[in-house]
Amino acid sequence: MHYEDYWGLKKGPFENVPDPRFYFPSARHEEGLQRLLYGIESRKGAIMLTGEIGCGKTLLSRTLVQHLSHERYDLALIANPSFEATDFMKEILYQLGVNQTGSKLDIVHALNDHLLNNMNKGRDTVLIVDEAQAIQDVAIFEELRLLLNFQLNDRFLLTFILLGQPELSTKVEAFVQLSQRIVIRYHLTPFSPEEVADYIDFRMQAAGASRVVFVPEAMQAIYEASDGVPRRINTIADLALLIGFMERHKQIGPEVVKKAFKEAQ
Repeated sequence: MHYEDYWGLKKGPFENVPDPRFYFPSARHEEGLQRLLYGIESRKGAIMLTGEIGCGKTLLSRTLVQHLSHERYDLALIANPSFEATDFMKEILYQLGVNQTGSKLDIVHALNDHLLNNMNKGRDTVLIVDEAQAIQDVAIFEELRLLLNFQLNDRFLLTFILLGQPELSTKVEAFVQLSQRIVIRYHLTPFSPEEVADYIDFRMQAAGASRVVFVPEAMQAIYEASDGVPRRINTIADLALLIGFMERHKQIGPEVVKKAFKEAQ
């Protein structure tokens, strides 16, 4: 018997995977999502979203993708950008479904042709770079800046979004030519105590819960143990459900949360 059966759940509610079905629309996450959508729909060119480790940037990006219709948008998603600059450009083409080898100039021409072809079909091209703080080759920042030169008199042919931990801001600020062209910036912060309680309720219901499992004191204990960071909340809540199942509790109280936090450290 898994703990899901014990608690009357259809699936695990606190998996640390970017499943849009478990996207919790907190005020900060919704503001971040709306800013990203505005930047894409208005063809702003360059957008950056940062947040502490585990604050839900990747899940937010996967939720964003669900808002972008395939008919209107051609999307390239780079989950690990730790390439050299030329390989980075090749990866963009690969993600856009373009098979191109050859020189750097060949790659640039192929990308330009693809962007123009999309525009002629009425499609916008969007590049999402996740974990962008992992970019080691600074030449990639120059390539990103140059991508913004793919434009007509009245519009960019490409919109790119950089997602990353706070050190991404430092890296971008050091590259002034790129930094000045990022027109939308947003920073995700952890949840408040009230949001933690709502978040736990939301994910439990999304997993099929039909009754209250976490008592209010347990939610407060999870907030204090996690500092409101979603990934930590998930880890502690998941362990609490497992411990509660093994010890045959009817509900999860603060003592179970304390045991879970101890195990999670």
